[in-house]
Amino acid sequence: MVGALVLFSIVLITIYFREPAGGGLHGAQSVGAATLRPFEVGAERVARPFRDGYGWFSGLLHAKSQNASLRSQVEGLSQQVIQNSTAARENAELKRLLHYVGSRDFPRGYDYVATAIISRPPSEFQQQIGIAAGSTSGIRVKDPVVNADGLVGLVTQVARHNAEVTLLTDPDLQVSALDMNTQATGIVRNGQGRSTLVLDRVSKSQTVDPRDLIITQGWRVGPLTSNYPLGIPIGVVSGASVNDVDLYWQVQLSPRVDFGSLQSVLVLVPKTRKH
Repeated sequence: MVGALVLFSIVLITIYFREPAGGGLHGAQSVGAATLRPFEVGAERVARPFRDGYGWFSGLLHAKSQNASLRSQVEGLSQQVIQNSTAARENAELKRLLHYVGSRDFPRGYDYVATAIISRPPSEFQQQIGIAAGSTSGIRVKDPVVNADGLVGLVTQVARHNAEVTLLTDPDLQVSALDMNTQATGIVRNGQGRSTLVLDRVSKSQTVDPRDLIITQGWRVGPLTSNYPLGIPIGVVSGASVNDVDLYWQVQLSPRVDFGSLQSVLVLVPKTRKH
């Protein structure tokens, strides 16, 4: 049966191609095409919304895929920019620290431990930071901490591989200080705000002028010495006043150190210390 159908199909095809354009088979084809044309048009109209819907949905999925890919690329580039920016800031800070270590302003008789900040004050009422170096690096309690701008604070707790530094802005920290211009002496302590300092106990017989640089005094009395070596910048006088009833000057300081943007510090370690 199948063979007969195949043979019949071959005969029809042969006749179709050999007869003229106006032959019977060509006419039958034209009549069939004309008869089926309305059905083709109807099918086209029915199928078109589904085809268009499929195309829209497919395009939407492709657009979402492209959007997700582009977003991923943007996020990756943003992370790279942030990392590069952070590395650049760290590199610049390290260069400043190394320049300070090699300068004449670096305290004599001290070595240093360079370390990164690993934690910051959890609230505005606490003025302690964590550093990534401790007793294994030779750091001890009461070691002064500085950066290229000036005095940062004092080591107050030490573990093997990290330590806590109390910032200069802490109310419990006080530093003997000296006006570099007039040689007036006093005590630097916390002011009214978190990052404000005052120079206290400056007698009226002394002179303090605006914009004077205040540095650590670095006193020594017999075997006793200050925790801070002489000459570390603390702040600049931003205001000074005195009246007839006051015993001391009222002196406000602008800190040299930006305590809110600390990235790395130097812990000063006496060269005479026995490890």
